[in-house]
Amino acid sequence: MAATDHPRSIRSFVTRAGRITEALAPLALYGRDGPRTLEIGFGNGENLAALAQAHPERDFLGIEVHRPGVGRLLRALESQQLTNVRLICHDAVEVLERQIASQWLQEILIFFPDPWPKKRHHKRRLLQPAFAQLLAERLAPGGVLRIATDWQPYALEMLTTLGAIARFENLAAGGTFVAPPAERQPTRFERRGARLGHEVFDLAFRRI
Repeated sequence: MAATDHPRSIRSFVTRAGRITEALAPLALYGRDGPRTLEIGFGNGENLAALAQAHPERDFLGIEVHRPGVGRLLRALESQQLTNVRLICHDAVEVLERQIASQWLQEILIFFPDPWPKKRHHKRRLLQPAFAQLLAERLAPGGVLRIATDWQPYALEMLTTLGAIARFENLAAGGTFVAPPAERQPTRFERRGARLGHEVFDLAFRRI
């Protein structure tokens, strides 16, 4: 297990080579205990950096396994002098299970996760029932899970999976999809989907 931290710098980057067990403590991470947003699979980090800049009163945690994307976001955070973002390069399921306490988060963002379109690969999709339950447990009451995908079958599967979680309430008036949040920055996956004519489906569920 190896860790690289930058306690005196404007950003913190934690990377783990093996299994992780240390619980995250907000005072140690951010020097304060404010509202926290987690983005899972932030890609190159455009959305996360924009949110951190727009909301200095909030703290942000990003989880991504793609190291080049992590590096790009680190450079962006440094150039913009953003101090309210911390990053972890590791499997999101294990981080949520082992490092994030119950009701620790006020918001979770998952934008354009891999849809694994082939039927034999559906078991690899991130939004499985057990993971949905874990997300609900890590959100504080009133916290919101926001998801976007441009793959309609996956969107419909997510609706079913999240709708089966007793602690989640769908924020869509019709019980289906919501309008895209105005603050969300288009990712390269969304831009590629738009060029291909894909419709985007946004979901929002509140922890009750």
